[in-house]
Amino acid sequence: MDEPLEKVPRDPADDFGSEAIARRRALAERAAGGALPHLAGAPVDPRTAAGNVENLIGYAQVPVGLAGPLRVVGAQGTYEVYVPLATTEGAMVASYSRGMAVARAAGGVRARVVKDGLSQHPMLVFEGFEAAVAARDVVAASFDELAAIASEDTRHGRLVSAVGEVVGRRLIVRLVFRTGDAIGINMAARATDRIARCLAERTGALECYVHGQDVEKRANQRALVEGRGRSVVAEVTLPAALVRERLRCEPSALAKIARSYAVGYTGLGTQNWTVQAANGLVALMIACGQDPAYVTESATGWLELEVTDAGELYAAVSLPSLLLGTVGGGSGKGTAAECLAILGASGAGKVERLAEVAGAMVLCGDLSLMASFVAGDFVSAHERLGRNRPGGSK
Repeated sequence: MDEPLEKVPRDPADDFGSEAIARRRALAERAAGGALPHLAGAPVDPRTAAGNVENLIGYAQVPVGLAGPLRVVGAQGTYEVYVPLATTEGAMVASYSRGMAVARAAGGVRARVVKDGLSQHPMLVFEGFEAAVAARDVVAASFDELAAIASEDTRHGRLVSAVGEVVGRRLIVRLVFRTGDAIGINMAARATDRIARCLAERTGALECYVHGQDVEKRANQRALVEGRGRSVVAEVTLPAALVRERLRCEPSALAKIARSYAVGYTGLGTQNWTVQAANGLVALMIACGQDPAYVTESATGWLELEVTDAGELYAAVSLPSLLLGTVGGGSGKGTAAECLAILGASGAGKVERLAEVAGAMVLCGDLSLMASFVAGDFVSAHERLGRNRPGGSK
């Protein structure tokens, strides 16, 4: 690992003054390895928005804060990053930073991408279930041909799995693609359209729908069980003394509240068993030029808090459906490119790092928020940091 990163500078007297902001920006520029003119307010060439938006009138301005440093023990070794988060929710960046500081003191968050595959689910409709069953057999026997179809108009994506599922007289075909460093939705959709049409013609389907079972940008059970995009796990073990000192509670109290939350989640029927994954993920997505609508799938997952035999706190999150990319979309433009540079996650070969950071960040945020619930300082922290009342009243 390189030299540890310094703490993000603060000025208790005037933290939103030009001097304090300049010090933090200089810190971010050193992390990024270059100037960050757009984060500093320089306008973006409107022509660069071509392909990303229609009827352009300008750019939305969302405050960006630095959380961290976050120490990640990833697949390629240990590294530290400042995490840019775009948000208007006061106290959120501070909460994530506290969790990151605690995890850093314990050696960092261990994070890995454990699965990679973007699924699409076209549907074929037949006269009866027997034809749907026969079509399922055609899918099973035709993988090589379907993979060849998928590769015809992309150099980066490839089909890795094709499985048919019979539902009455319908056949849902689960296609899984590898998409390189991009989210790859457009590539996968093009390939899926061609594959579905080929299968419909070969099997005599009455109807063919490219998005027959549309998991795109919606909470769904498949995202929880099968995963979509990058599946990430992150974990950290915190000594009991560290939990008491920095989180102001006992490891056993955190394990107890996690069990009670699990009971509550069961009644909700939710696919999101984390505490505030959506907070951090959508802030990271906006900062880094991702599609924030994917937070509905990406926030799917579990938080686990347990006390070990040695009395330490074991904490982990599993996020099976992170939809992130470091190439394509808006990732290479304006403030998004600058925020990815701060993370050291710009361009090809960096999506695994971005996914590791996202998983580690979610874990740190959940630890901090759960601790605030147990310690009873959640409301007071928001009153101190997160209240921007109309008219400036306190």
